[in-house]
Amino acid sequence: MPPDFSSLVHWILFLPLGAALFIALFLRRAGTLAAWLSTGVAFAIAALALRLLTVTSADTLWHVELAKLGGISLGFGYLIDANARLMLFVVSFVAAWIHLFSVGYMQDDDARGRFFGGLSIFMFSILGIVVADNLLMTFVFWELVGFSSYMLIAHYFDKDEAAEASKKAFIVNRLGDLGFILGIAFCLAHHGTLNFAELGALKPVAGWPWLLGALLMCGFIGKSAQFPLHVWLTDAMAGPTPVSALIHAATMVAAGVYFMARISFLMTDEVLGFIAISGAGMAALAGLCALAQTDIKKSLAYSTLAHLGIMGCAIGLHRPDLAVLHMAMHAFFKATLFLGAGSVIHGCHHEQDMLKMGGLARKMPVTAATFIAATLSNCAVPFLAGWYSKDAIIEAAHHHNLYLFALLALAALATCLYSARMVRLVFFGPANSAAAEHAHESPWTMTTPLVVLGLVFSVAAGIAAPALIPASALARVAAPLHEMAFHATAPATLVGGLALILGAFAFRYYGRAAGVDSLRADLPRVYGLLEFRWMDTFYGWVVASVQRRVAEFIAFLDLLLINGVAVRWLGAGIPAVIGYLAGRTLHRGQTRLYALSLVAGTLLLAWYFLAR
Repeated sequence: MPPDFSSLVHWILFLPLGAALFIALFLRRAGTLAAWLSTGVAFAIAALALRLLTVTSADTLWHVELAKLGGISLGFGYLIDANARLMLFVVSFVAAWIHLFSVGYMQDDDARGRFFGGLSIFMFSILGIVVADNLLMTFVFWELVGFSSYMLIAHYFDKDEAAEASKKAFIVNRLGDLGFILGIAFCLAHHGTLNFAELGALKPVAGWPWLLGALLMCGFIGKSAQFPLHVWLTDAMAGPTPVSALIHAATMVAAGVYFMARISFLMTDEVLGFIAISGAGMAALAGLCALAQTDIKKSLAYSTLAHLGIMGCAIGLHRPDLAVLHMAMHAFFKATLFLGAGSVIHGCHHEQDMLKMGGLARKMPVTAATFIAATLSNCAVPFLAGWYSKDAIIEAAHHHNLYLFALLALAALATCLYSARMVRLVFFGPANSAAAEHAHESPWTMTTPLVVLGLVFSVAAGIAAPALIPASALARVAAPLHEMAFHATAPATLVGGLALILGAFAFRYYGRAAGVDSLRADLPRVYGLLEFRWMDTFYGWVVASVQRRVAEFIAFLDLLLINGVAVRWLGAGIPAVIGYLAGRTLHRGQTRLYALSLVAGTLLLAWYFLAR
């Protein structure tokens, strides 16, 4: 990499780390200074990332060898390709506006210093994943993301819900990371390198071509909350709303998708097929489950699960380019939706139940306008941010497999249903509680990010989508985008049209009675099926029934073998027998004998080593 590029990436990567360390050392109790320092650094990083994005060049590398173990080189380096440049900009730009939003949202929080320090270390971690040029460096930053997300989700650690959610997110992600680290070990054993560029030139392992991809895929399943490790994501809503926006929009959950796009050349057809099926199924199921949520943040969390499934399906369809494109588009409108939810919660005095809202469009016009714009983008309305990428993936599924197409079409229909439901319950109709009746618009530090991300980028990013596509993917993506833009008979376009019609129906359907969920009233059994958390119940049974019995068996073996055999018999029994047989001749309390034995032993050891 040219020197100016490497220095630019150095600044982008290490500025947030410097901010986090400075806050931890000097500004933990100076919350306002910590907030503005972290925010200023975030905007500086966004400006540097924009400069890097505008540079058109071939893939570039910078690498430093840190250690050499045998024939294996361990190093630190950057791989800056078109996808990395795009991701650096998206992450830093969205995170910068989330920082500014947090200045207003966390204004009355006594632990602002700790919070903004956590945001900075989180940015450092996610940017490290983006620029890493090898699997080991990726894994180190991967674990830092897990630690910092644990810290941010548990910001309100005095609340049981937040404490439990942070532990759940941490533990579930470690399950996926176990497969990740086994994949790294397998890669070292069979290829002798962890460098992405070198791995791309190697042939698959004979006899086990799918195993490396399957192990590395486990990290993606955990970090991007895919089945069956998706259960942590909705519980993570217990953290502050800006954290939800940061984790669920542009950073943590997107890191898994970005990682899979980077190592897609290691994936065999079997692994990609599993990812496609799992992703499409998750997209459809999560979209339907969002219809049974009354908490505004949890409804958006299920929406994120659905979009992550769509991205995963794109990777499984051999289209990592479309997955990265949708990840970038999704970051803008989903960040707007989460920040809009935070503005609503702030304006309604921390009320999160949508059934207790209503009529907020009159009291919070800026929040309402930006939220609705982002919602339309979420529904893939033509020419908005979500349209090009989402419909391109649906179109790719139609050409590849009709079952996948059907699942993604169901996800698109469900998206319009839960989106219309959310807008209707929150912003229209009468106020359904005292909190909604006395709601107020948020301060400028919170509304400005909404305007920029919602009205500007949820619209402008869609219009400029072809320009945002990575150069390496342009040739493959341009054709389907062109077809969707100019041929209304495309299946994806027909699905989109039907989805918008259903959205209009849902808007009217949920407006029949104020403060009442129409689906729960009309179809209580269907609502109950969608609301019930099947996997959480299953995992609870596993822990209560299986894991506890295994733990009890291990405790029995510990008592029998360790305490009984090793400690009591080997540790105490044998010395007792020897002492008995020897008549305890060496333990008579004679100090001179002990000293003589010590000197004799020392002389024998010295003679042995000198005589060698």
